Amino acid sequence: MIASRIRRMAGLHWLALFGGGLVLWALLFLMALNEAGAWSGGAAFIEAICSVTPGEAGFFPAALMWLLMSAAMMAPTALPAFATYDDLPGTEPMGLLRLLAGYLLVWAAFALVAAGLQVAFASADLIGQLGESRSPWLTAGLFALAGSYQFSTLKDACLSRCRAPLTFFMAHWDEGAFRNGLRLGADCLGCCWALMLLAFVGGTMNLAFMGLAMVLMTLEKLPDIGRHVTKPLGYGLLGLAGLTPLSLLI
Repeated sequence: MIASRIRRMAGLHWLALFGGGLVLWALLFLMALNEAGAWSGGAAFIEAICSVTPGEAGFFPAALMWLLMSAAMMAPTALPAFATYDDLPGTEPMGLLRLLAGYLLVWAAFALVAAGLQVAFASADLIGQLGESRSPWLTAGLFALAGSYQFSTLKDACLSRCRAPLTFFMAHWDEGAFRNGLRLGADCLGCCWALMLLAFVGGTMNLAFMGLAMVLMTLEKLPDIGRHVTKPLGYGLLGLAGLTPLSLLI
């Protein structure tokens, strides 16, 4: 079954999706290298994108960075849903792309909100140049927020829909691919927004954090595995929230 699914994901629309994902991660990698002072080459446009310093960027450069990060991290977590849609009778390659467009539009809105938070945190000197928290209280608050949200009824409802994409699409099929993408994006946002904000703890240019968070959020959406991830992760985050203020005593 896995081999059959891989063969069905060899169409041009799938290649475009995977290729776009690789480009996004490559841009994020170049941005991280640039902030570390290890990269100074490339075309002027790419160099301009990669010169964003998260802790000092204005709103629009920060929004661009969050948009790239959100798309690179969140689109892979929805691959099971995209594959389910593509397998349904009567779907076309452009339908999948419209679904993806609606999905990413929701995360673009999140990127604007996150960029506003970044500018506010930077103005208050709560985050450093790489977007990492300088305040134990901000760190503890973000851990507590993300940990508490793991047990919320809203997250549970959103996860239940993300874990059953076939049921989701059957319920909203008549609305069309783009509106289905908006709904799917809203459910995905409902699952993941608090975990995404932990980027302000690890640093918005921390590729290790991005990779780990993407894996955890992907696992949460898998029906057989996710139920064993969500609550333990919540307990772990709440534990970190309690331990973080202790650093003030050391």
